[in-house]
Amino acid sequence: MTDHATTLAGTFPYTPHFTDSPGFRMHYVDEGPADGEVLLCLHGEPTWGYLFRDLIKTLRGTWRVVVPDHMGFGKSETPQGRSYWLQDHIDNLERLVLSLDLTGITLVMHDFGGPVGMGLAARHPDRIRRVISANGPTPFGQATLPQRVMANAAESPWFRWIAKAEADGSLETVLGQLGFNILSTLKLNGFEHNAIISDAWLAAYAAPFATPADCLGAIGWAKGFATGAHRFETPDAAAERAIRGKPALAIWGEADRTLGAEHFLPLFTEIFPAAPVKRLAGVGHYCLEDAPAAVAGLVSAFMRQT
Repeated sequence: MTDHATTLAGTFPYTPHFTDSPGFRMHYVDEGPADGEVLLCLHGEPTWGYLFRDLIKTLRGTWRVVVPDHMGFGKSETPQGRSYWLQDHIDNLERLVLSLDLTGITLVMHDFGGPVGMGLAARHPDRIRRVISANGPTPFGQATLPQRVMANAAESPWFRWIAKAEADGSLETVLGQLGFNILSTLKLNGFEHNAIISDAWLAAYAAPFATPADCLGAIGWAKGFATGAHRFETPDAAAERAIRGKPALAIWGEADRTLGAEHFLPLFTEIFPAAPVKRLAGVGHYCLEDAPAAVAGLVSAFMRQT
């Protein structure tokens, strides 16, 4: 867990907020007008709310930007003795949203924030106003999901490593040292803008994983895929109809080597066939690091247009 008071050399100058509603100390950023429309930004593996730092800065003047850290990531607690599967993260997010009574939510989802956010949408479609995928899968009960996940896993360096490491017993050992190998892990997943690497940037992404006990979130997400422990939320018919009618936007860095556009963008277009898809050439998996201004501009324009 990152020191809750740190601003990481001024790169993350946002007031920390905490809730115990999910049964552990969960951190979230809550910036912008309290009565503004809510953007709920959901990170993935092995990042945290720091990923959205530029988006928060750009959008908080107009909208309320809420950015939680999932259990075991960022400034949130990493409780021992709990499981870290997809369904656990959906449960935690649901409790946060209900405790804050967030409504009219625009989901902004990256990486595994996609299935977490879509799980929330399946349970509470009435609380969702818009859906934005930023290199984040949008599983929503599609029959093609298992085949797409397997096809992507066969090509992705990250998912191939997960399968190999689980098979040879090294997954927990390697990811248990994530504070020391964070750069290689991030690069394996893929970003293109190497100029962003600095001591402060490395410290921001390494700090949550100082000890093996701090790495349970990162281990759990990878191990869940390797063992099939994750459970995707399936919407009922009413929730599916409701979400299909929401405004939606996909932003996808085309150089993503972890989540192939050919495998996961069809999940988005199956739900939102008329929604715009903005492809960013030369931008990798971490589109919010490679092209923060472009992503913020697209999100802002979409909010204003819808």
